[in-house]
Amino acid sequence: MSLPTARQAELAPQRKPKNQFWLSSIGFVAPGVLLVAVVLYLPFLWTTYISFTEYNGLGDPEFIGIENFRDMFADPAFLNSVLNTLYWVLGTIALPVGLGLLIAVLSHGLPNATLFRLPFLIPYALSGVAVGVIWSFVLQTNGALSQALVFLHLPGSELRWLLDAPLNTFVMIGASTWQGAGVNALLFGIGLQSIPKEPLEAARVDGASGFTLFRTMTWPMLAPLTTVVVGLSIVGSLKTFDIIWGMTKGGPGRVSETLALTMYKETFINNAYGLGAAVALFLTVVTVLASILYLRRQLADSRSI
Repeated sequence: MSLPTARQAELAPQRKPKNQFWLSSIGFVAPGVLLVAVVLYLPFLWTTYISFTEYNGLGDPEFIGIENFRDMFADPAFLNSVLNTLYWVLGTIALPVGLGLLIAVLSHGLPNATLFRLPFLIPYALSGVAVGVIWSFVLQTNGALSQALVFLHLPGSELRWLLDAPLNTFVMIGASTWQGAGVNALLFGIGLQSIPKEPLEAARVDGASGFTLFRTMTWPMLAPLTTVVVGLSIVGSLKTFDIIWGMTKGGPGRVSETLALTMYKETFINNAYGLGAAVALFLTVVTVLASILYLRRQLADSRSI
């Protein structure tokens, strides 16, 4: 016999009203949204407001419209910072990513491959300032590199590695490569291990080997990981600060500044908070746009495959 209808209704699980479920969801999401708003969105809005004012950190900001942006784009030092930042973006994509991929490919499949990658990974444990101090000792005038070149009777000992632009920017990109290539090699090594062996074996049977095998099979299957690594490199290069500060502090003068250093100097050294905020806003917009354009292009390429 079946239970009475009233008894069945009493034993059936009670469904929460839709409004109650919605309120519960809001209760779970609200703390995270509030935290992001407090630590990210509110400072961004305040920085945006300050960029339209003249403010030295004391008193009340004075609204001056777009004067800070006019002064920013009229300053040759700022335009040089934009050029140096572009050097950093291109150099960080080509060198740490390219070298990391090369290390991963050459060590892949070797016995104890991790031991081959470990020496390249150790510099990543150092802070950017520590890397800057180490390479400043190596590259300073009459430093370790110049003395080694003299001892080996090789050209280049007369070069002022950290004093002449854009040479100083290029050698600092090299120092950043020394720090970052190892972690990229680790990421690419993980990606190589996740590639299924069957397609590679089939390609070898068809006669593919060496660079042809890498170009036609391995590299396309690494595309999703490459998108992540290159994307992180672009964002990291746009906000590079610590290595440059540790090696040249943007000098001599301002010839090796990037946008991140210009923002810092204008704000905390020159006490031009409005101009510093304008540079910060410009850097934020450039970073977001670069990330969106790069990811949209990569996603479009992946859908077309």
